[in-house]
Amino acid sequence: MPSTTAAEPDGSNSYGQFCPVAMAAEIVCTRWTALLLREFMAGSTRFNELRRGVPRMSPALLSKRLKELEQAGIVERRRGTDGEDADYHLTPAGRDLRDVIWSLGMWGQRWIEAQVSLKNLDPSLLMWDMRRNLDPTPLPPRRSVIQLQYPELPAARRLWWLIIDKGKVDLCSVDPGFDVDLYVVSDLKTMTAIWMGLASVAGEVDAGRLILTGDMALQRSMQRWLGLSPFAKERKLAAAAA
Repeated sequence: MPSTTAAEPDGSNSYGQFCPVAMAAEIVCTRWTALLLREFMAGSTRFNELRRGVPRMSPALLSKRLKELEQAGIVERRRGTDGEDADYHLTPAGRDLRDVIWSLGMWGQRWIEAQVSLKNLDPSLLMWDMRRNLDPTPLPPRRSVIQLQYPELPAARRLWWLIIDKGKVDLCSVDPGFDVDLYVVSDLKTMTAIWMGLASVAGEVDAGRLILTGDMALQRSMQRWLGLSPFAKERKLAAAAA
């Protein structure tokens, strides 16, 4: 069973209330914890996979939060398939938080104003999310290589490659050495808006903010194979309410 001591290690004080909301918040509402739970629910199990999902979180703090989640009975560590490195997995108590995290994301998609969301741009996180949400079904059975370019970014973060082969999707930030089937050029804000469901591939192409060069079949099916946010279909309500 989850304990109520997880909030203590980082120096925060207990709310001192018997209310279940207060007790749950002591565990789940520490900084980065909800995002770590999001990463587990997206399928990450290894330390380095979790780091890619929260790239601005220091390794030391990630280790600390994982230990706290273990102590709280939300995460358990298992021997890795290689016999050495540990895998982290949600316990039944952790899996029971899925609806909580999902509802939090749905609320954010509905009510956080779009332009506020688009101030938080991170190419590493965007590409990692695209990789794990990409749908290879519309792609041809052969290997497909897609290069994405963000011209406004520094050289080290400008170019990314998605490699789809036999249903497996890999992400590279250095040239993998394969011939490219589709070149995608966009600013980071435009691609993030597409991923969040705030814009469409066709609309951004028509507006000149998204340039596609190469395989026509990949161009035509991009909206279908592109890895979108799991919340992308949720309609924005913030603007309507305003």
